[in-house]
Amino acid sequence: MSRLDGLRLMCVTAHPDDESLGFGGTLARYAAEGVEVSLVVATRGERGRFGDGSKPHPGPEALGRIREAEVRAAAEVLGIRHVRFLDYLDAELDQADPQEATGRIAREMRALRPQVVLTFDQYGAYGHPDHIAISQFTSGAVLRAASQDVLPDSDDAPHQVQKLYHVAWTDRTWKQYQDAFKALRMTVDEVVRSSVAWPDWSVTTTTDAHDHWETVWAAVQCHETQMGQYGVLAALTPEDHRALWGPQEYYRVLSLVNGGRTRERDVFEGLR
Repeated sequence: MSRLDGLRLMCVTAHPDDESLGFGGTLARYAAEGVEVSLVVATRGERGRFGDGSKPHPGPEALGRIREAEVRAAAEVLGIRHVRFLDYLDAELDQADPQEATGRIAREMRALRPQVVLTFDQYGAYGHPDHIAISQFTSGAVLRAASQDVLPDSDDAPHQVQKLYHVAWTDRTWKQYQDAFKALRMTVDEVVRSSVAWPDWSVTTTTDAHDHWETVWAAVQCHETQMGQYGVLAALTPEDHRALWGPQEYYRVLSLVNGGRTRERDVFEGLR
């Protein structure tokens, strides 16, 4: 399937490992179907954890290089063809200049020309400022990619994304995730933030990736520096893994090709 006449999917995330933990089933499924899948990562996760704490932390710059290699390995497992970095610093994405950040993402949209884009929701899943920022910047980038704006370091023509999706995990999905993993929460500006579940009725799209759970789990394990916190997942049964990585829920933020209350089973509905 050529790039000119094929289907193209782009996932825009904040950190290495977001692609596997948050979107892995969808990315693996569509890559296996022959869709050209691309990944844009805002940071290299320089300020993330390093292992289980038994070894000295290598420092932000070295960890960023390690985590870049990890996400590239995970992308290969998932079948992602293109990986791009925006070169922002971990934990500082919400301080990025909006014109610059939306311009960088729009540049990748014009170059890779996806019909469908996936990113975090407005809650950042559990209130993570970097996740919220990439959600906002991605939405702005969809507009800029289609505009007549001149973008730095880009000679590509404007490109109109046909569909934009936000992750929209329901209570059921969050319970499966947190039973298997942990309760996700963080303190921001002295306020404790935790997971935000979407009402079941608000989910517009569910993609079935149950058959790809082994691929997703293999991709997660590529993030070796983070396995100190993910290691508990190794104890799950195949049935647990299948339930964890199989259902992928989204809210259709923008669509130029379809709408209505009927729940989609395919993010390319209206485009195939």
